[in-house]
Amino acid sequence: MALLKIITYPEKSLSEPSVKVQTVDEEICRLIQDMGETMFHESGVGLAAPQVGVNKQILVYDVRAKDPDDEGSEETFTALINPEIIDASGSFISENEGCLSVVDFRADVKRYEKVTVRAQDMDGNLLEFEAQGLMAVIMQHEIDHLKGILFIDRISSLKRTMYKTRLLKTLKETQSS
Repeated sequence: MALLKIITYPEKSLSEPSVKVQTVDEEICRLIQDMGETMFHESGVGLAAPQVGVNKQILVYDVRAKDPDDEGSEETFTALINPEIIDASGSFISENEGCLSVVDFRADVKRYEKVTVRAQDMDGNLLEFEAQGLMAVIMQHEIDHLKGILFIDRISSLKRTMYKTRLLKTLKETQSS
C-alpha cells in the first residue's frame, strides 16, 4: 500500500471528465487500495481517482458514512467503479462542505436530499442503492469529481471568486519566499 499525493485546485486536470474503467485488473485494485489508505490518512470520507491524478471513474468512501453514529467501527471503505446518479429528489443545504482538493475552504452547497446510484464493485457486479444524508452528499460530491466538477463550482460566483483570490495570493506569497 502507498499513500498517494492529493491533487489540489487550481490543477487543471481536476476539471476534466474521467474515463470509464473497462477492466478491473491488478493495477486498478492496487489503485483502489491506495486510494482507501490515502482517504483515511487525510481524514476524508470520500476520494475520487482524479484527486490523486488518475483520470478514471473510480471513487472510494468510508462505509461509516452510512451510519455516522456508529463511531466504534473500524476504518473500512467501499469502492465504486463507473458510478452514476440515476435518480435524485429533494434538496437541502450541505453545510460546511469541504474537499481534500480544495484546501482551507468550506462552504454551504445545495445538494439533493436523496440519490440513487448505479455502479460496479471491484468484482464487476452491478450495484444500485439509495443514499440519503451524508451518504447522498458524498455520492454527489465524488461523482461530481468524476465529471470534472468541484464543489466550489456549485457555490455563488462571489464566494468562488473570494476563494480563488485568496488562494492566488497565498500561492504568490509561497513562490516568492
